[in-house]
Amino acid sequence: MVKRLDTQLEAAGAEFLVLGNLLIEKIASFKSYHNFKGYDIISTNPELNTSARIQVKSRYQTGWNGFIINNFDCDFVVLVALNRGYKKQKKNGESGIKSPDCYVFPISYIRNLEKERSQFGKISKSKLSDLDSYKNRWDLIATFLSQ
Repeated sequence: MVKRLDTQLEAAGAEFLVLGNLLIEKIASFKSYHNFKGYDIISTNPELNTSARIQVKSRYQTGWNGFIINNFDCDFVVLVALNRGYKKQKKNGESGIKSPDCYVFPISYIRNLEKERSQFGKISKSKLSDLDSYKNRWDLIATFLSQ
């Protein structure tokens, strides 16, 4: 039996990476330090008394092929592709290690894919149409908070 890779530190890092990006974009946010089901970060607009619940999903490997989601009780899902390398090094020696990518999805987009999930709750990367248009779309959260 192959031992599963322990990526707990990297998953926690993904949450802080999302939090840092939100703060840099001047979106007041904080990490939920208790295990809130459905979300990891809360963003707020104190002037309008609005908030957004954000669930962070991370994929360790470069060339990821999907992610598992079983709880839809949030306003956004931010998928962090950590890009820590390919499972097997490419023949040309390329490791695949590069900077992380963040994709900001409104939960409505993810809910539309709910029926496409595998029996384990995995949404395949191929089902994420127009993926690049969601890369670093922190403005979607800012707009949500301004309504």
